[in-house]
Amino acid sequence: MGETEKTYEEEPKEKETIEEPAQEEIVEEAPIEEVETKEEPEKAEEETEKLEEGEAAEEAIEEVKEAEEEEVEEEEVKKEKKEEAEEEIVEEKIYTIPLSRAWIGPPKKRTPRAVRIVKSFVQKHMKIKTEAEEEGEEPEKLVLSNEVNQKIWSRGIKEPPRNIRVRAVKDKEGVITVYLAEGD
Repeated sequence: MGETEKTYEEEPKEKETIEEPAQEEIVEEAPIEEVETKEEPEKAEEETEKLEEGEAAEEAIEEVKEAEEEEVEEEEVKKEKKEEAEEEIVEEKIYTIPLSRAWIGPPKKRTPRAVRIVKSFVQKHMKIKTEAEEEGEEPEKLVLSNEVNQKIWSRGIKEPPRNIRVRAVKDKEGVITVYLAEGD
């Protein structure tokens, strides 16, 4: 048994010694240029991947910056439009409109009647020209803002407010818009 063990030990040693010179010979036979060229494409591929990732990241950053700049420009345009709208105001008045007449009549018709009262009050006091009075020109329009409408309808159809405070604004085009007064 001892002999067999020695042979097993000897055989692997011999194989190792035989294999080692063969590997060394292969390395020595290969030209140095080829070894370097094999490594260079891998490095080049890694560098191009890094550059592509970096370029993609840079492009994404640029797109985000462009989107932010567009949003800022849009906000500036909106601010300019608001300023222009404020500059276009020809006349502005604040009224307290009594709606007590809306309470006369059936409960289900009170709030619609209150809306009609507000419109007629503003027409009288802002001197809106109707179609019959004008010849060839466009009639002036009256617009109630959503805030005013919601305030009138806030308590439902049966119980409109007893009075409402509004701000009527007339612009260059002759359009009269009714807003809630600032305190309400």
